[in-house]
Amino acid sequence: MKPFHTIAIPHDDILQGRLTLEVFAADLWEAAHGRGPEEYRDPDLFFQKTFETAGLRNLFAVVKQRLDGQGGDPVIQMQTPFGGGKTHALIALYHKARAWGVKTAVLVGTPLAPRETLWGLLAEQLSGSRVGFDSLSAPGREALRALLAAHQPALILMDEVLEYVVKAAAETVGASTLAAQTLAFLQELTEAAVIQERVSLVITLPSSTLEHYDEQATRLFEQLQRISGRVERIYTPVRDEEIGAIIRRRLFSRVDEQAAAEVVNAYLDAAEQEALLPRGEESAAYRARFKQTYPFLPEVVDVLYHRWGSYPNFQRTRGTLRLLALVVHALKASPQPYITLADFPLQTDEIRRELLKHIGNEYDSVLAADLLDPHAGARRANLEIGKAYQGLGLGERIATTIFLHSFVGGGGEAGATVGEVKRHNLVPGVPASVIAEVLNKLSSRLLFYLHEEGGRYYFSTTANLNRALTIRMESVTADELRAAELEVLRRRVQGRLMKTFLWPENPADIPDDAEPKLLILPEADLDRMKRFVEEKGQTPRVHRNTLFFLAPLAGERAPFESLLRRHLALAGLLGVKTLSLTPEQRQDLQNKEKQAAKDLQEQIGSLYRVLYLANREFVETLQLAESGSRTPGEMLAVGRRVWETCIAEGVRQGLFGLGELDENGQPQCRYFKEEVTPALEGREVLIREDLCVQQRMSSAPAAVAPAIETGGATVRDAAVTAAAPFTGWPVAPAQAGRSRLRIRFSLPLGKASSLFGLFNLLHSRFGKLRITVEAEEGQISEAEIEDKVRETFRQIGTEAEIE
Repeated sequence: MKPFHTIAIPHDDILQGRLTLEVFAADLWEAAHGRGPEEYRDPDLFFQKTFETAGLRNLFAVVKQRLDGQGGDPVIQMQTPFGGGKTHALIALYHKARAWGVKTAVLVGTPLAPRETLWGLLAEQLSGSRVGFDSLSAPGREALRALLAAHQPALILMDEVLEYVVKAAAETVGASTLAAQTLAFLQELTEAAVIQERVSLVITLPSSTLEHYDEQATRLFEQLQRISGRVERIYTPVRDEEIGAIIRRRLFSRVDEQAAAEVVNAYLDAAEQEALLPRGEESAAYRARFKQTYPFLPEVVDVLYHRWGSYPNFQRTRGTLRLLALVVHALKASPQPYITLADFPLQTDEIRRELLKHIGNEYDSVLAADLLDPHAGARRANLEIGKAYQGLGLGERIATTIFLHSFVGGGGEAGATVGEVKRHNLVPGVPASVIAEVLNKLSSRLLFYLHEEGGRYYFSTTANLNRALTIRMESVTADELRAAELEVLRRRVQGRLMKTFLWPENPADIPDDAEPKLLILPEADLDRMKRFVEEKGQTPRVHRNTLFFLAPLAGERAPFESLLRRHLALAGLLGVKTLSLTPEQRQDLQNKEKQAAKDLQEQIGSLYRVLYLANREFVETLQLAESGSRTPGEMLAVGRRVWETCIAEGVRQGLFGLGELDENGQPQCRYFKEEVTPALEGREVLIREDLCVQQRMSSAPAAVAPAIETGGATVRDAAVTAAAPFTGWPVAPAQAGRSRLRIRFSLPLGKASSLFGLFNLLHSRFGKLRITVEAEEGQISEAEIEDKVRETFRQIGTEAEIE
């Protein structure tokens, strides 16, 4: 899909970043005096960037009808929320009246000094003189009737009247105030306008007390409403469903509707497939809304206009325009085909400040901690999902979506539902389940100021349990970790048949007897192991072959300690009586603590999994397989097949090799990093990895320090000591048998690998082994014979006669 800025072309002032708030602040007084931004002064440019709503067109028609003497409402009150387009509509009427050739009086309360009267200004603009209207006392209705009659057709536009009346309340006029005189004037003016056939009075008032200043202003506002309400009709120039079109006309010079429709359709297809459309809204209705608001997702306008617009100083249309203009400017080179709340670049200072001035600068630290800092949780979340999705920045996008949903100036629910989060982060081709996965990571442990209540996610300046947990984890000391690790080990080894010693310090503490003993060490210290094997206090150890060492795998240390810290922190938080927790939070902590304890029991096994056996560079597979049944406390495998499978897998992975002892008793590696079936017979041995590598690189066996280590079903290596070698368990003497053996059989399909163990057994019993293969009822090409059959024999170092 094409980038949005190639489909909806932004106006030049948007692209160039000429985005001061004044550009979007309509000012009737400045426009009428030829000042202010050109787009308000120049009627052609003004209407080029103005979307004529149904309410605005109706307003033009009613006022024109009245000025033409064809009826129509004489007094019109426009009432919208703050920033809802009242002043913009007055400027539109001003330019229309100029085009119609009628006199226009502009009375704006904001720039007037307290002792400057509205009636004096009206007389001056209609007649060119204030004679008869220069007193601080309001003129009577007859004087106003005569003025209007002499200068009709006339359009009177009044804006910010409440602000003027509030200022006038401080000016005394005899026993009265200028505010009281102004209220009397307004009542007389509305009545005089009704009498004239070609006079139209348009006055704006706010829709509520949100724009008022104090209790006195509220009383004055109510008086103004009563005065104007006697004769006026109330018009609303902008309906909610038209906001998207207004914004699009103001921000974009033209839109390729066909290309926009293609993007909208692609999004709708993906949203319908994932069942993400808003509940209760038909696909056709959502499609129509998206086409009207493109390139913005409809909810972008909804959230800014209704949620953020409910803040007293956001100014609804003006504030929404200003913020979206900044976003479009920031994204003017981006590849996004449409804009959602997830795309808002909160790292841009100007955009962030525009938001913070309504909700408070304390949220700057919230954004830094959870979203903007290089190590913020939202950024870390990207590294915890599949590589195919890591470049999408879902962590930051989801956090941004929730942040912008988190605030409502008036009533209403704050926060974003899972469905809303998914809609703003939906990317065609990316499963919505990935978005849910990232959201879960953010809320469960990565973000410090994200909360969830009633299915809605929102940000707050109050830290959540993730933050408390992190602080608690950071306070865990090394001594506490060590003690906790030892306790986890103690619980894990309880009930073991072999006598076990946890983190022994002194070789003298280990009995020197014939019983096998397992020594669990805190680290793989080979010198320390050697001391335990060789010494028993001040005397040499006699039973050296009874010691087995279990040590941690270095690569597993960090994840284990992280989990251990988390478990200690969770348990600690549950024990803090002063911590104010809801029942849901306490239950959540308890569940997490139980899960962490369970995970520790598994993780300790992954950490302590390297078993060191003293003084062998190889081990005979037969002895290994039979040791479990012969040695009390030794691990007992359920059948020989377990050993065969484990040894075969270890050879395939290259953890060790498989071979046999030569006539000098030296190990010779035959199989390494390849498929093999062990025989578990005769002189077959497991050989250290490094010895196999050396033998593969050189024909001469490598001289290496004797040692072997094993972890469960796999065997690895480590030199421990040069103590007296382990002689192994006695092998029963060979019985008399055949000196020659011929076997003929037909090989079932898929069973060739089952013969490897048999061949190894026969090879260990006989000095020469010849195998004849007869293949029938099929065919093989000469190329395959050369490239696969002969090549196989060449690789194993033998020649084959092929007929």
